[in-house]
Amino acid sequence: MNPIAMTYIEGPVVEEEVCFTLVELCQACSAEQEHMLTWVFEGVLEPVGSSPQDWRFSGESLRRARLALRLSQDLEINPPGVALALDLLDEIAALRARLQRAGVR
Repeated sequence: MNPIAMTYIEGPVVEEEVCFTLVELCQACSAEQEHMLTWVFEGVLEPVGSSPQDWRFSGESLRRARLALRLSQDLEINPPGVALALDLLDEIAALRARLQRAGVR
């Protein structure tokens, strides 16, 4: 019999339909508002709304904000570099999904 390898992933599940205010997103990421404002300016985060008080962020924004925070703190990447890194990571994920759909491993 072949043993089955299992991987357990632990973490909160946030649906994309969930909306966060700027303050809630900062609290969820343990990040300063200044970081969030900079990442919005750089295109890392794309809120819906006309002003920071009206902004609403999706569940995907939470993932991106946390990753942006890690990149900026752990690797000391500047905001434009964070935006570029996240764009490249998104492109890699899209290409992997296309390969998987095509049956290529």
